Amino acid sequence: MTGISVFDMRLLGDSWSTKAMRDIFCEENRIQKWLDVEAALAKSQAKLGIIPEAAAIEIAKKSFYKYMDMDFIFNEYKKTKHPLVPTVRGLEKACENGYGEFVHFGVTTQDIMDTGFILQFKEAMKLVKDDLKTIAKSLKNLALEHKNTAMMGRTLALQALPITFGHKVAIWLDELNRHYERILECEERLYVGLIVGAVGTKASLSDKHNEVEKLTLESLGLKVPYISWQPARDRLIELGYVLANINATFNKIAHQILILSHNEVNEVAEPFGKGQVGSSTMPHKRNPAISENAVTVSNTLKANIAILSDIERHEHERDGQVWKMEWKLIPEIFLMLSCVLDNMKTALGGLEVKKDSMLNNLNTLKGFVLAERVMFALSEHFGKQHAHEIVYENAMQGIENNKTFKEVLLADSRVREVLDEKAIDTLLDATTYVGYAPKLVDEFLEKIKNAEILKD
Repeated sequence: MTGISVFDMRLLGDSWSTKAMRDIFCEENRIQKWLDVEAALAKSQAKLGIIPEAAAIEIAKKSFYKYMDMDFIFNEYKKTKHPLVPTVRGLEKACENGYGEFVHFGVTTQDIMDTGFILQFKEAMKLVKDDLKTIAKSLKNLALEHKNTAMMGRTLALQALPITFGHKVAIWLDELNRHYERILECEERLYVGLIVGAVGTKASLSDKHNEVEKLTLESLGLKVPYISWQPARDRLIELGYVLANINATFNKIAHQILILSHNEVNEVAEPFGKGQVGSSTMPHKRNPAISENAVTVSNTLKANIAILSDIERHEHERDGQVWKMEWKLIPEIFLMLSCVLDNMKTALGGLEVKKDSMLNNLNTLKGFVLAERVMFALSEHFGKQHAHEIVYENAMQGIENNKTFKEVLLADSRVREVLDEKAIDTLLDATTYVGYAPKLVDEFLEKIKNAEILKD
């Protein structure tokens, strides 16, 4: 029914989890979920005396993909041009003693397909949550290990003030924690099935219509809706946006890894396995292909999100022109996000943090990134505004004349009156001006130690 046609998913993501995600949205599992719903429906109707118990037993027995004559179903599809009827006829054909006449009794196509879809999403979301847990543990370990590892913080693409790598990573982890919480909130609204008949009125489901729906959905592990949601697709839009939000975070993280991997920066490197090839013509290349793959797939995923809200625009009680869009959009979102998560598990799980390069980059601007620190030291003697003017003059002079910050400070008599060379050297040690970053990381990790995303 769906696939990632624009790139080879086996190349961009081929872990157990991405294979499992493909299996969830493969044709066999899609049909099996429809059969699961049909079996649950039959058993519920038999329990309520609507269809013979023997019919329900036979239907449940044959409601497995292995009993489906797929050649027959494909031929029926060619004739009917209908997404579900061929499978219903396939199940009817598989049932013996005429019990197939009770298959799909009183329900409509959307009941089965929507409920089956939700069952697929439930399976898929478990894989997403498992991957997020794995990545969260890697980020927690990185934050703890590097809470004191000084690096340059950058704003508007340029060097700003020192931070620590652990602090940067802790912010990523905090973001993931909120995404996990959003998933849990979304699941409360998402895992709801649908047994309401052709236009949601339950007209064909007998006077036991509510009991039929309740028994069927509860046996599938789904909640019962307050009323039909055939034309109300807000749950699925919310699902897509939650997944899109997760995707956006990893787009950012993967992109930052790419930037920090540039030879001119060289502060981190993703794992590069033995036998891995960076270039077909330049043997020295160790390309950050893993993070690059994550960004590639992540960028593509955004196209699906751009049109997702259109599925809410149902005309009247059902509208195939927008309903059928879900069959492509949402499985592809799950599949693409799975690729992103697969790549990020690898990149972050084995990320090399280059402390020496981080230290070297702290001195790229010859001390001028410590201007704020020097200004506040001088403000004790001159006042904040006057100190700002003094430091500004020295900074501009030093940058324009290719001098170090220390050189211009020592040459300024106003500065020398209150700061000697030793004091200036102390102020210009970037590794000691990371604020409370290490403490903030510790406090953060303490606050989320019981978060669901970090539980086994």
